[in-house]
Amino acid sequence: MTIRLGYQMPNFSYSTPVADLFPTVIAQAREAESAGFDTAFVMDHFYQLPGIGAPDEPMLEAYTALGALATATEKIQLSALVTGNTYRNPPMLAKCVSTLDVASGGRAILGIGAGWYELEHKQYGYEFGTFTDRFERLDEALQIIAPMLRGERPTFDGKWYHVENAINEPRIRNDLPIMLGGSGEKKTFALAARFADHLNIICNASELPRKLEALEKRCEEIGRDRSTLETSYLTFVIIDENGDRARQLQHDLLLRQGVDLSKVSDAERAAATDRMFCGAPDEVAEQVQTRILDRGIDGIILNLVANGHEPGVVELTGRTLHPLVSA
Repeated sequence: MTIRLGYQMPNFSYSTPVADLFPTVIAQAREAESAGFDTAFVMDHFYQLPGIGAPDEPMLEAYTALGALATATEKIQLSALVTGNTYRNPPMLAKCVSTLDVASGGRAILGIGAGWYELEHKQYGYEFGTFTDRFERLDEALQIIAPMLRGERPTFDGKWYHVENAINEPRIRNDLPIMLGGSGEKKTFALAARFADHLNIICNASELPRKLEALEKRCEEIGRDRSTLETSYLTFVIIDENGDRARQLQHDLLLRQGVDLSKVSDAERAAATDRMFCGAPDEVAEQVQTRILDRGIDGIILNLVANGHEPGVVELTGRTLHPLVSA
């Protein structure tokens, strides 16, 4: 498993009838596959996220969508970015991702995190708990899920979860990879050092040097060689052959979030766009190289929240960025 160039679909607000929604998802996944992306991701949420749209905008259940994509694609890896641990019992999650792996012929990745969106928990009836509670639960869940993915039958009696000789069959392989996603330098990074094959770092691009230094320390603390834990960075890309159109899309996107780039200070602009890479293809490539890859990150997971559903945009992005990560 490697993730050098991943494509995340963060929204399903395509201004189309519901009957046309999933064909648009399939089209993006297939376009990503043919354009050199190695992994396709959907979010594991029930409501749309703040900063992207309103809670009642379209949102698909992750593992049902991924199962459908397994039959619509041939080689691209499939994952949630990331599964909210609080939404599923751990052995059930092991079963879900193993079934996805079987259905896709060994292309599943378990992306997992502690969970954070309180509104979903409250309105769907899931226990949210404290920050500490959620990370205790994630730690226990990984102690159950990781051995189940290897074909072991764990018995575990923890504070949050209890399993007895938990069986996970069928499996197509014993090394289904685990990816943790998040920004926490102490808890998330420590769990990644213990359990993960891959860490997707979510932060402002300007914070990456500090995040990588913290990850190095978490690996040193348990005696793990940092080079054995692959990393990627989650970012927003807004790209168009016409750089001015890309910048207009960025302006319109941020304006819907209450930020008018034409009126803010330089410092406010920098803060609002720290995770964004915007412009014509050569501009985006230069930004990704200098602001992400040159800082020591192994790969990029990107979304095209402004225009990824438009035919050809995913292909353009893959053609632009794949050469940067394929060496």
